Amino acid sequence: MMPSLFIAHGAPSLALEENAYTEFLQKLGQDLPKPKAIVLFSAHWESTTQLVSAVTGSYDTIYDFGGFQPELYQIKYPAQGHAETTAEIIKVFTEAGISVQTDEVRGLDHGAWVVLRLLYPEADIPVIALSVNRYLTGEQQYQVGQALASLREQNVLVIGSGGTVHNLRRLNWESQGVDSWAMEFDSWLQDKLEHWDTDALFAYDKLAPSAQAAVPTPEHFVPILIAMGAGDEKKQASLLFRAYQLGNLSLSCWRFE
Repeated sequence: MMPSLFIAHGAPSLALEENAYTEFLQKLGQDLPKPKAIVLFSAHWESTTQLVSAVTGSYDTIYDFGGFQPELYQIKYPAQGHAETTAEIIKVFTEAGISVQTDEVRGLDHGAWVVLRLLYPEADIPVIALSVNRYLTGEQQYQVGQALASLREQNVLVIGSGGTVHNLRRLNWESQGVDSWAMEFDSWLQDKLEHWDTDALFAYDKLAPSAQAAVPTPEHFVPILIAMGAGDEKKQASLLFRAYQLGNLSLSCWRFE
């Protein structure tokens, strides 16, 4: 059975970087069994209704950022959609009572293509992009992932792309170390994920240290709850990688069985 993953996508410039994290993601893509399709929730596609991509040809590459290196705007990631998996997603969401709509035109934003390009640089695996809804409760986010758990048995890889500590206003451009508050939040998160303490995780904004600094808005955090929900059957969480850039921007990867 395929795992589900949470992968921090960092800044768009990650696509051009060569560091321990990009090397890790490249190796991860090589080590995983090749999936039939990838289902990816990006923090940069938000909607109050669950949207599922129904692109039939190649995705356009969306450059939803400004002020970065010119080379970034030349990158293409022409992955294909996958009608069979889109139909299966609609089926399991409907059975779970989750309202869902399709989107036939939207391309892949940087939360999707930066990660996918590092994992699968040939863009030879079909992709189904899904939106996130910041207004759902933590339990509802988990249930979105839970509804997709059966796809893992069909060799489909479920990925939540976001960031556990993601506060652009608190980035420290001069820092050579890691801010203590960011590490405290991620350490709390690690403990709750490894013990599968959903009650605490669903109330992270009230219980976790430095939660407001780490997660000023929830759209980058909720993909980890979705990915976790997809691993509900065995309830096993493993931290595969963690590092930080600019003092507190977390680059982490979690695997859920």
